[in-house]
Amino acid sequence: MPDDLTLTVTQRPAALDARRGIVRLHPEVMAALAVNPGDPLRLTGRRTTAGIAARAEAGASRALLYADDLTIGNLGLRDGAQVTVTPVPVVGARRVTLSGPVEIVALVSPEMLRLALLGKVVSAGDDVSLLPQDVLPEASHRSLVEAARRSLANRVGYAWTSALLQVVEVADGDAALVTMDTVVGWRDGPSSSPATPTAEPDRTEPASTDPHTAPPSLDDLPGLRAQAHELTELLDLGFHHGEVLGRLGTTVSLGVLLSGPAGSGKSALVRAVAASVGATVLPVWAPELAALTNDAAATRLRALARDVRAGGPAVLLVADVEALAPRDEAGPLATVFRQVLSELVRGGAAVVCTTSRPEAVDPSLRAPDLLAVQLAVPLPDEAMRREQLRVLTRGMPLAEDVRLDDVAGRTPGFVAADLGALAREAGVRAALRQKDAESPTVAMADFEAALDVVRPTSMAESTLEVAQVTLDDVGDLTDVKQVLTESVLWPLTYPDTFARLGVQPPRGVLLYGPPGCGKTYLVKAIAGTGKANVLSVKGAELLSKWVGDSERAVRELFRRAREAAPTLVFLDEVDALAPTRGQATDGGTTDRVVAALLTELDGVETLRNVVVIGATNRPDLIDPALLRPGRLERLVFVPPPDGDARAAILRASSRSVPLDETVDLDVLGAELEGFSAADCAALIREAALAAMRESLEATTVTAGHVATARKRVRASLDPAQVAWLEAYAATRAAG
Repeated sequence: MPDDLTLTVTQRPAALDARRGIVRLHPEVMAALAVNPGDPLRLTGRRTTAGIAARAEAGASRALLYADDLTIGNLGLRDGAQVTVTPVPVVGARRVTLSGPVEIVALVSPEMLRLALLGKVVSAGDDVSLLPQDVLPEASHRSLVEAARRSLANRVGYAWTSALLQVVEVADGDAALVTMDTVVGWRDGPSSSPATPTAEPDRTEPASTDPHTAPPSLDDLPGLRAQAHELTELLDLGFHHGEVLGRLGTTVSLGVLLSGPAGSGKSALVRAVAASVGATVLPVWAPELAALTNDAAATRLRALARDVRAGGPAVLLVADVEALAPRDEAGPLATVFRQVLSELVRGGAAVVCTTSRPEAVDPSLRAPDLLAVQLAVPLPDEAMRREQLRVLTRGMPLAEDVRLDDVAGRTPGFVAADLGALAREAGVRAALRQKDAESPTVAMADFEAALDVVRPTSMAESTLEVAQVTLDDVGDLTDVKQVLTESVLWPLTYPDTFARLGVQPPRGVLLYGPPGCGKTYLVKAIAGTGKANVLSVKGAELLSKWVGDSERAVRELFRRAREAAPTLVFLDEVDALAPTRGQATDGGTTDRVVAALLTELDGVETLRNVVVIGATNRPDLIDPALLRPGRLERLVFVPPPDGDARAAILRASSRSVPLDETVDLDVLGAELEGFSAADCAALIREAALAAMRESLEATTVTAGHVATARKRVRASLDPAQVAWLEAYAATRAAG
């Protein structure tokens, strides 16, 4: 059995592994090295680094090591170079020291940093990312890793996904595993404490989630003035006017639950209000406490309670409280937390708990003697984003062509942290462009470039890449495009007009038609045309064999849609997700999913600024309740193209193809009877390939190349299916 093997490194583009230190090997190679998934490996190229072993997919090469770009960079190699792979024993790192950008060091606490690195094998001199290692996490750490992901998005905005840190020092050799007992710290900065300390301290100082940032001014929090006013009045009354309450024979409860999207400024709001009433803030990150042993966490909580009582007006700020008091599977620590919380509130102390997932918080925390006051931070609308951008760019020298109104209109779903990341990215682009300028300015082009890379936090889990196409790129289908514009684009783009006229906008649209006639392409064009976020789901992706998981997936989909509003939700192959109830043989799974889908579309909770588009080839299989008004109420038939439509599709598909003058697209379109839109696009693509086969130096695609392509590309439309769908559409129109 070899001690090491030499393989060829190749970059793995999968988003699941990106920048997480995962390297994938053929199962036979793993057997030869005697390693299992999750075992550490030493990788030697021009320099030595480490990675976590995982199995490659079926069909992988035995000669290749699949790694991400970060690992290949740490090796000092390029794609295709040779690398030596050596198994190494699992060694838990005692201490890891890192350095990073100033803004990341200021915003990310050592405890949050440890969770971001949890399960990664690091070496001194490596570059590492903040993306949690969630490919092969231990079962006990999965909830912590998920909490770290949400909190990093909350604190840093979308920039956390691209930030790189450098490992300055590892106390245990060249390949050590970061565990919950590893002391992780910033160079010349704070460090974490082990999750299982050898001795419990009598007093633990609260961990600051933002140690280097002064409290913001209330003027720096546009859009939150109503919440700030209510919280200010509450804290001012409780801290400074207790005698008035006493004369009235009553008391005030200073327990507050503050909910809102991640990165919307909840913690900044609390710090600004506390500063305005002369109170100090003692912040604690709930996932950090949840990562400790029960005894250590209880000791930390009681120490925090003593600190709150001891020093004048003080506010205990508990961020991401769902980690300490979850709705499901609440443990002993949740009981201790509720007890400490109750004692503090009864004693007149102020406790503010924040969450971006109020549905995941234990409902008992909302009792009158605990978190009696509930405030919500809304998702910013366009006007609020414009005001936030003005505040964020106040210190920037903006060029005359910068139009913040346009930027606000193109950032649906962005919260304050995302807009801050956008402004920083635009500043970086401007700096790179004007390194030697004496008076550099940030131009609109810099914001345009930043918009290409910065996405809203609410869309961080979405891997959808929206194609750069618009409805103008769709050949023909004039009537269909008009219906979609009215039913989808208008509600998302002009919600105020619908409100002014007292009209409820359409909730959803169902596109149906033969395969290959452009239903999905139309949705891509709508996504490229409208100023909305897009969530795309294949129908069967939401189905699970586990009871309750499918319904939970539906609720989670629409929760994300509300957070990212205005949002377009695309349900492809919706007949697989919502078949007629009572006819399935899957134990009732799809029946429950249909019920959950109906409730989300037209239930008690309003679905504002969210439009749903379904697509199917079999509209007769969809549950009729889904097609009534208030749900997928507009049924749009996408017909197979006729001769003129085929010519228009050919022209749209060949815009970037240099066609010879001998190619007559009008004549060609008339000849392609039975061709779908996809077939027409495939014909142009195949004609270009025929030109390449003839000569790699070809500059045009001729009629001869098109004739060659005609022999390879056949019509795919089924006349019987087309006839049935046309009859179905005629019946719907007549009814």
